[in-house]
Amino acid sequence: MKNYIVTGCAGMIGWRVSELLLSNGAKVIGIDDLNQAYDTRIKVWRLSELKKHPSFEFYEKDITQVDELENLLRAESKSNDFAALIHLAARAGIRQSIIDPRDYYSVNLNGTLNLLEICNELDIKKFVLASTSSVYGHGTASPSNDNRLSEDLRTDTTISPYAASKKAAEVCAYTFHHLYGLDISVLRYFTVYGPAGRPDMSLFRFVQRIFEGWPITVYGDGTQSRDFTYVDDVARGTVASLKQLGFETINLGSGIPIVLSDAIKTIESIIGKKAEIIHKPAHPADVKKTWADNSKAQKTLDWSPQVSFEDGIKSLVKWYEQNQSWARNLKSVS
Repeated sequence: MKNYIVTGCAGMIGWRVSELLLSNGAKVIGIDDLNQAYDTRIKVWRLSELKKHPSFEFYEKDITQVDELENLLRAESKSNDFAALIHLAARAGIRQSIIDPRDYYSVNLNGTLNLLEICNELDIKKFVLASTSSVYGHGTASPSNDNRLSEDLRTDTTISPYAASKKAAEVCAYTFHHLYGLDISVLRYFTVYGPAGRPDMSLFRFVQRIFEGWPITVYGDGTQSRDFTYVDDVARGTVASLKQLGFETINLGSGIPIVLSDAIKTIESIIGKKAEIIHKPAHPADVKKTWADNSKAQKTLDWSPQVSFEDGIKSLVKWYEQNQSWARNLKSVS
């Protein structure tokens, strides 16, 4: 049985990555501080699903508290030979990062540094770092590549503290690879969605509000597009990246950008209700378009997305309908 540490295990991606590892016969040490960055009730729900597995152990810890974290993992390493640490814990959300940038740097950079140091000390050779498509900022994609975002593009023009903190974490990770030989996979996720998703993200919010007959808010004219990527596809890619790679930065996206107004129409069609839409000005930290070039993931990880946008939304709507009694009360940013 292989043993893994998963930080952010009560997050949407952390939950599904942990579930996949457990279903493959692994043991998972899950770490999460269950912070209130968004409604904690959905984190508690995800965690309750993980606790059904006998090979899952959970610790409520803050990755910025290095002494507590180090003591915990040093004690666990005495009885467990860890194959990898999968670092998915983060402060996410572009707009909130503008309000409280120090918190984002504390968690996303300093927290990552703490974990890299612990891996080096405890001789945990594999480190997976969750990054984001937001690091591309306003970077110009190559017209010869159908305007897709590829890993070789410059990423020094981030436009939000969130994106900048994740780029800083990427650079920090490379330093530990160079100095200490840690094998590191940096995964740039593209707008992940799915069942039990973050209630502050657009697709979950739209499903909730359209289902309940509440108005939705669209920032801008709705022509912006996102490479929405289903969470189970992301989980598969994350687990695939546990192989030895040296140091690689890899996109994980659907490869099919969806215009926001079309995404709303898909949700309306599946739910069977029309949305009442309130338009507000576009936010300066929002990019106009994301579109993943997945060719490196296909070559390096033998990975490609399998779930279509329509099928992914159907799964999200089904989950919401099954959990409506409490999910309707989840707080979201409108």
